[in-house]
Amino acid sequence: MTKLAADLSGKVALVTGAASGLGKEIALAMARSGAAVGVADLNAEGANVVSEQIRNEGGRAIGVLMDVTSENAVDAGVNAVVEEFGALDILVSNAGIQIVSSIVDFAYSDWRKMQAIHVDGAFLTTKAALRHMYKDSRGGVVIYMGSVHSHLASPLKSAYVSAKHALLGLSRTLAKEGAAHNVRSHVVCPGFVRTPLVDRQIPEQAKELGLTEDEVIRNVMLGGTVDGIFTTVEDIANMTLYLAAFPTAALTGQSFVVSHGWFMQ
Repeated sequence: MTKLAADLSGKVALVTGAASGLGKEIALAMARSGAAVGVADLNAEGANVVSEQIRNEGGRAIGVLMDVTSENAVDAGVNAVVEEFGALDILVSNAGIQIVSSIVDFAYSDWRKMQAIHVDGAFLTTKAALRHMYKDSRGGVVIYMGSVHSHLASPLKSAYVSAKHALLGLSRTLAKEGAAHNVRSHVVCPGFVRTPLVDRQIPEQAKELGLTEDEVIRNVMLGGTVDGIFTTVEDIANMTLYLAAFPTAALTGQSFVVSHGWFMQ
């Protein structure tokens, strides 16, 4: 696949949930575009593997153990990246999970877990990053990993849909507050991407909806696309690179749906 040309030389990026899936691809793409990268994840071993891969390719990276629901852990992780590379210019708030259930059967503990990781995690990492981006009006870019479900809803995903909608509000508020400090914000909204997170949903949704797994893929996951094709991790990495490298605030506060035509703004 064609890679989007983006020059992030001299920039420092932090990507959460970067040990696998979308986060890993974004971290690799940032490094290949010249950025030094903090590879943050609750899976410290996985984060170290990805950071080692970047270094083996000639890039700069460190693995960072980070529980995005812990303010202390987030602050420590962000500070570690700044101490290693001297600054923080790009935050990609990507960490997330999925729990599929009807509202009536949704455990409150699971609801709170979803909000803590997606919404609290985005807030805490943003707050920690802004301390460095606001300093001397250095500026920066905060990119939230939303979803098509930031704009629409599907059955069995009440907590996920609510959390992804919340990211729009956080990003738009940051766009207003951050402008005076040369900070801009965006939300990338993927359609279904064939990651381990999505693979786990297929049998879960098949059971809940009384469908075969092929029907879940064809009708539920890809039925709204124009071509029946999954969005790829490269698609999302390319969009993230484009926004990270965009030179002005012309796009700040906006969301960008990357979904093969599923939900058109």
